[in-house]
Amino acid sequence: MPKLPVDNSFLDLSDYGRPLGKAIANSLKSTGITPIHVTIWFILAGLIAVLFILTGHYWLAALFLIIKSILDAADGELARVKQTPSYTGRYFDSIADILLNFIILIAICHITDGNILLALLAFISIQFQGTLYNYYYVILRNKYHGDETSRIFENETPLAMPREEQKTVDFLFTIYKILYGLFDKSIYVLDPNAPQGHAFPNWLMTIVSTMGLGFQLLLISIMLVSGLAHYIVPFFIFYSLAVLVLIAIRKLL
Repeated sequence: MPKLPVDNSFLDLSDYGRPLGKAIANSLKSTGITPIHVTIWFILAGLIAVLFILTGHYWLAALFLIIKSILDAADGELARVKQTPSYTGRYFDSIADILLNFIILIAICHITDGNILLALLAFISIQFQGTLYNYYYVILRNKYHGDETSRIFENETPLAMPREEQKTVDFLFTIYKILYGLFDKSIYVLDPNAPQGHAFPNWLMTIVSTMGLGFQLLLISIMLVSGLAHYIVPFFIFYSLAVLVLIAIRKLL
C-alpha cells in the first residue's frame, strides 16, 4: 500500500530519496533482510556523516546525509513490498531520526564553536517543523486510506501487528512519547481542527514538505559544502516562524 493514492499525491520536496529507496526495497524483497535492518543501516549512515562533519570532510558528510535519507525511505518501502508493516519499525525509525538530528546539530555546534543553547533551540526548531509536516501528511494518509501505520493522534499504545511482540511495541511507544510527545501536543494545540478540515491543497503540502526531515538534511548538506555551516543553526531557528504562517494559511483555507 502506498503512502498516498496516486490521485492524491503532491510534490514532496522532502521525499527525493523515495525512487532510490523503492529500488533498494525491490532489490531486497526476496532476501532475509528486514526493514529494521535497513533502519540500522541509515543509523550507521547518519553516524558516519557526523564523523565526517567533525573531521571537516563536508562533501563526504553531505553524501552520507543523503544516503541516510534514501535508506530512511527504503525501510518503509521494504515493509510495504514485503507486506510486513509494523509499529516496531515505525517507532524505531522515528526514535532513530530524532536522536540523529540531535547528534548532527551538536556536531555542527562543535565545528562552528557555536552556542550550545542555540544548537538545542535549533534542534527543537527542526523537530517542531518536522512535526507539522508529519501531522498534515498523516492526516492526508488517513483521509485517503493510504498507509496508516502512522496515526494522527499517538495517545495510546497500539496493538501489535502480526509478527511483532506487544512488549516491544509498548517499550518503543513509551520512548517515542518521551521524545516526541511535547512536539505532537504543541502542533495539535496550534491547529486542533486540521483533521476535520478540507483536504489540504497540493501546493500547500509542497511548501510544508520543506519542513520534512529529508529536505532539512538536504539543506544542511548544501550549507556544509557551501561554507555556510555557521548559518545552519540560526537558519532553522528563524525558519520555525514559517510554522505559524503555514498553520494560519491552512486555517484560512
